[in-house]
Amino acid sequence: MSDEEWIPKTRLGKMVKNGEITSMSQALKSGMPIKEVEIVDALLPDMYDEVLDVNMVQRMTDSGRRVKFRVVVAVGNKDGFVGLGVAKGKEVGISIRKAVENGKLNLIEISRGCGSWVCGCGTPHSLPLKVKGKCGSVEVTLQPAPRGVGLAVGDTAKVILRLAGIKDVWGSARGQTSTVLNYATAVFDALKNISMVKMDEEAKRKLHIASGAIGGVEE
Repeated sequence: MSDEEWIPKTRLGKMVKNGEITSMSQALKSGMPIKEVEIVDALLPDMYDEVLDVNMVQRMTDSGRRVKFRVVVAVGNKDGFVGLGVAKGKEVGISIRKAVENGKLNLIEISRGCGSWVCGCGTPHSLPLKVKGKCGSVEVTLQPAPRGVGLAVGDTAKVILRLAGIKDVWGSARGQTSTVLNYATAVFDALKNISMVKMDEEAKRKLHIASGAIGGVEE
């Protein structure tokens, strides 16, 4: 949808359309929920998405067997913003599009840093600190890694971290990681938990913490 066609229905959408809010950081910090996909499209036009899982769900009803597809999608700008979306539908294509939209509405801003004591490069290429996330039986631990290590995690976590703009990390997981939705949600939860840790300005400087977009996105 083009900017001319978009008629905002929410207060946040109107503020974005009118130019009162010009960045995704401002939108998230406004405290107003993001209920329109066009808000994300306007503030973060260069978004990427990747399907993590397509699962067929069957249900028996009085009229017979009904089949739906559950799709899990990760979205991100590879520079500090990432989202996770889930959708169900009768058709895979429509479900993917809906999951992408849900991922954009579920977008978070993450903090990156150089928290590895063996690195000290001074650039926000990794995580600032060790974090954990949980969903169902799956518990994920992510910790800072020195530059050059890459994403030493499972495939699902690798996609989410790459879309978030994290280049180096060590990770481990426990539980039924074969359940992609739970594994992905646990990783997403770990990234959200970074912002829950309270640090003073001195600690932020030592860990070279930067939130949101910092530029230098790699394809």
